[in-house]
Amino acid sequence: MAALDDLAFDPWDPAFVADPYPAYAELRERGRVHWFEPTDQWLVAHHADVSALLRDRRLGRTYQHRFTHEEFGRTAPPPEHEPFHTLNDHGMLDLEPPDHTRIRRLVSKAFTPRTVERLKPYVTRLAEDLVSALVEAGGGDLLKDVAEPLPVAVIAEMLGIPESDRAPLRPWSAEICGMYELNPPEETATKAVRASVEFSDYLRGLIAERRENPGDDLISGLIAAHDEDDDRLTEQEMISTCVLLLNAGHEATVNSTVNGWWALFRNPDQLAALRADHSLVPSAVEELMRYDTPLQLFERWVLDEIEIDGQVIPRGAEIAMLFGSANHDPAVFTDPSRLDLTRRDNPHISFSAGIHYCIGAPLARIELAASMTALLEKAPGLRLAAEPRRKPNFVIRGLEGLAVDVG
Repeated sequence: MAALDDLAFDPWDPAFVADPYPAYAELRERGRVHWFEPTDQWLVAHHADVSALLRDRRLGRTYQHRFTHEEFGRTAPPPEHEPFHTLNDHGMLDLEPPDHTRIRRLVSKAFTPRTVERLKPYVTRLAEDLVSALVEAGGGDLLKDVAEPLPVAVIAEMLGIPESDRAPLRPWSAEICGMYELNPPEETATKAVRASVEFSDYLRGLIAERRENPGDDLISGLIAAHDEDDDRLTEQEMISTCVLLLNAGHEATVNSTVNGWWALFRNPDQLAALRADHSLVPSAVEELMRYDTPLQLFERWVLDEIEIDGQVIPRGAEIAMLFGSANHDPAVFTDPSRLDLTRRDNPHISFSAGIHYCIGAPLARIELAASMTALLEKAPGLRLAAEPRRKPNFVIRGLEGLAVDVG
């Protein structure tokens, strides 16, 4: 184990947030596991370790299926945070088997590959319309004009949320996701609780409406979903699932889009190659997600003692897996700091792995490819109009905006 007092790992330092990858390289060189006192976590930075731990059933996204807070040596969240935790803790991302298995199986019945594939024409048309509007305006903010509205509209369309109700979805999501940062302040918790209550109340009403009048949408599918044991989703599980699908279904896509184009603008040779050969789009999507990872850190609780490189990590500890570091590990990726849109051997873990592998990964790939293709075809001279500002967040990595001209 290496001490971090002389390393550059500081997730609250704007310079680190702007470019954490050199600090990750130092972490990997100094060892396989590091204790980070400010967050009371063990940091794991190597691809092989992160990949293995994501599949290790001695770790869990929750511990409450086996232990009370007291038994696990942890303090229960403050009662005033309860609406956020009720919402968050009933989503399959924060559950372990058997509940995770049951909910994912039921959600998969409604969230099928055929359902996703059926959305492809809608996604393509919407991406083209958004880019056409950007071109007509002579440019704008790629974040607000294309990257954000595309996935929000797609997941809202899937869920069956009427267009007139969609304005609060992104703000609700942003306020809830603020709780996934390291050591969030009380102000962030207050906003997340309020958003959790408002979003839950809205969905409760929509679910009641769909029970009376089912439609051809995901919420109706979730209501109807059951299996041979006649298991069904509870109302809270449905609400939490819808919020998870919306939050996870667009946060990564939004940030991958703007992080990706910002990377392309900084690597003009790769942008030129992409413009010359649009068949590179699928591999470009994968490489850009690897190169500047939208979710930098993912956490697991240690349910049963483990050992990493001779370091015993006890039950009750928390492990922070550094996805951004794993995606830049030279043991796996040749010349990892170089953007290479033709990279073929690209086992990035931006969609996680194991039982919590992102159920929406196929849809995210369709959305990212659609917006990239539309921009290449309709805005071939797209260029940066102003240096972007990085969001202060570390865990969910993105930009405040990306001002562009269309040439």
